[in-house]
Amino acid sequence: MTESNKDILVLKGIYKYFPGVQALNNVDFTLQRGEIHALMGENGAGKSTLIKIMTGVERQDEGTITLEGKEVSIKSPQHAQTLGISTVYQEVNLCTNLTVAENILLGQEPRKFGSIDWKAMNDRADQLLRRLDIHIDVTRPLEAYSVAIQQMAAIVRALEIASAKILILDEPTSSLDANETEKLFQVMRKLRDEGMGIIFITHFLNQVYEVSDRITVLRNGNLIGTFNTNSLPMIELITKMIGRNLSDFNDMSKTKLESSMHIKKDVLLQARQFGRTGSIKPFDLDLHAGEVVGFAGLLGSGRTETAKLLFGIDKPDSGTLKFAGEVVKNFSPGDSISRGVAFCPEDRRAEALVPDLTVRENIILAIQGNKGWFKYLGKGKQYELAEHYIQLLNISTPTADQPVKNLSGGNQQKVILARWLATNPDLLILDEPTRGIDVGAKAEIQKLVLELAEEGKACVFISSELEEVLRTSHRIVVLRDREKINEFSGEVDEHKIMQAMAQSGS
Repeated sequence: MTESNKDILVLKGIYKYFPGVQALNNVDFTLQRGEIHALMGENGAGKSTLIKIMTGVERQDEGTITLEGKEVSIKSPQHAQTLGISTVYQEVNLCTNLTVAENILLGQEPRKFGSIDWKAMNDRADQLLRRLDIHIDVTRPLEAYSVAIQQMAAIVRALEIASAKILILDEPTSSLDANETEKLFQVMRKLRDEGMGIIFITHFLNQVYEVSDRITVLRNGNLIGTFNTNSLPMIELITKMIGRNLSDFNDMSKTKLESSMHIKKDVLLQARQFGRTGSIKPFDLDLHAGEVVGFAGLLGSGRTETAKLLFGIDKPDSGTLKFAGEVVKNFSPGDSISRGVAFCPEDRRAEALVPDLTVRENIILAIQGNKGWFKYLGKGKQYELAEHYIQLLNISTPTADQPVKNLSGGNQQKVILARWLATNPDLLILDEPTRGIDVGAKAEIQKLVLELAEEGKACVFISSELEEVLRTSHRIVVLRDREKINEFSGEVDEHKIMQAMAQSGS
């Protein structure tokens, strides 16, 4: 088979414009039969727009799409499916109250004498799953199974309903553990070996090298290049994605060391046997001005519960909390903001962003709320604050009046950070501030946290990426099973932290 005959999908000279933004600029992309092709780039690089064009959600302004040698115009997601292009998104879009079999064959149920043939449907769903070496009871509700199994059901549905030749997996591993991820990779390899073309989008660079055959890199809407995975070292991939070398990461140890010189002796926050039944067991914690304390622990260890307790979203039922030497008696987010505490939650879309408001309106939200709605912050001051933090955090937006929903995930995260920085807090609690954002934005946010510490602000930094916690924190608190297990300061290696996370007791 010649190289051109191997090409199943070819996008040539793709341009896409949105108001104030050129999302794609003369981008080429080629997917071959029987390959896993990673589409990489920072948030805002153009990955989502390119996928939307492939799947008929958006139409390109210029350029051509060729599918199996014939030029096509993809009119809608439904049309894309009829052409054999299916997408499985990070958030599984199925009916979890229905059975696995019903989800897989919804709208395509086998019938007998005018009614659904339940046995035939269950047998067919079971057969389709077994093809991918998945052995489960298809008569149980989908919600009874893990996110990983739900994703497998979504993949099987895509293969069955759309007779997919091309499968697009958009951040499929973000909610999976290591074993579930490996199972997904086995399925991906099996489908690839059967001749399917798979486009894989992820922020986990190690996974790209584990499963992909080729990599296409986009940056700022431009094509940087397509490379064979085994010939592109990870350091070069990162450099191509962010358009600069890794000095931000390489200088982090130096920045952390410099910022540690500014930690104050006086305790800003002091918790003693502070806890909440069913949420987090009583713990002690001291936090100094100018200090970054990282929370490390597995999913369900109690990191977020501790953060919500410190911010007053949840109320304690044991122990005491002092802030700036004063005993805290009133626990609520409003009281915490008044004290000088800010909280960036884990789920920015559900708990922080107001998508239909502009960047400016999102940034001034907390400071306006703290002032009270009868003390209106003037438009001039609003723009002054917004422009200041757009510059400070390098937020990529055409104007302060751009709707925040039009920004990339990384830039949305920076807008939330800007909102809380505008309140000039003494303590900033950051719960997964870099989740789902690219490596360049991660470096910028980590560096910013250390710079804020140098200015005398205290920070609680929570991340599932242990390397990130180690890189950013002066001290690390380890949690396990909703209990504080241990505490480390100074230079600590990853192995010691992981040992503490795996053991109970101090």
